Amino acid sequence: MPVVDARFELWETSSADEKAAVIRAVYNQVLGNPYVMESERLVNAESQLCNGTLSVREFVRAVAKSDFYRARYFESCAPYRFVELNFKHLLGRAPDDQAELSAHIQTAVNQGYDAEIDSYIDSQEYSDKFGENIVPYYTGAKTEIGKKQVNYNRTQSLFKGYAEIDSANKASLLVSSVAGNSAVSAARSTASGRIAAYKDATEKTFKIVVSGSKFDSPRRVSTTEYTVPGNRMTPQIQRINRTGAKIVSITEVA
Repeated sequence: MPVVDARFELWETSSADEKAAVIRAVYNQVLGNPYVMESERLVNAESQLCNGTLSVREFVRAVAKSDFYRARYFESCAPYRFVELNFKHLLGRAPDDQAELSAHIQTAVNQGYDAEIDSYIDSQEYSDKFGENIVPYYTGAKTEIGKKQVNYNRTQSLFKGYAEIDSANKASLLVSSVAGNSAVSAARSTASGRIAAYKDATEKTFKIVVSGSKFDSPRRVSTTEYTVPGNRMTPQIQRINRTGAKIVSITEVA
């Protein structure tokens, strides 16, 4: 079961059962409510957490950088989906706006996977919300003072019920709302744990602004724009990354 707005905190006095509950909560929250086989568990990291040499924050980092997470959310999902799930899994909310989403996509493609994961866990927001020993949970599942209603609705749209596994959906759920800074209806879970379908981001078109070498002339350095369909975003971003160029922004155009 996902953590939602429940708090799991590790204390020096925590019992073995309480430590086991914290470990389960981290796996459920960070990995998106999966079934984790024994061979996929981070046995060494679990042991370090239990003996006090690893904090919950560092255990969260280890899980988010695991082969399990990387294979299901970085290598198999569209970039928008990867980033929106990082927000959900690690900060407990949906991205606030297009600028925030684009900044994290740029971190992922320009600095790499580890840097993108670290950018959440090392953030001031993470420290303020969860500190060293609280398991991340869906803080965006409740309306908050100073937060717009649209942020609450977006987080509700990402949370698809207790039975939903995040890796089952490879396409972004929020790309239209975030890119267009538009409202999204608060989604409610059905009896099956699913919500109404969203338009697949692969049907949309995006403009990628790049600063750096052009593909057709490696010695030229300039700002270039590429218009690509959503289902070609990942290979296009990979091509850009291989040239050493940097992505300036990604916006929806149609």
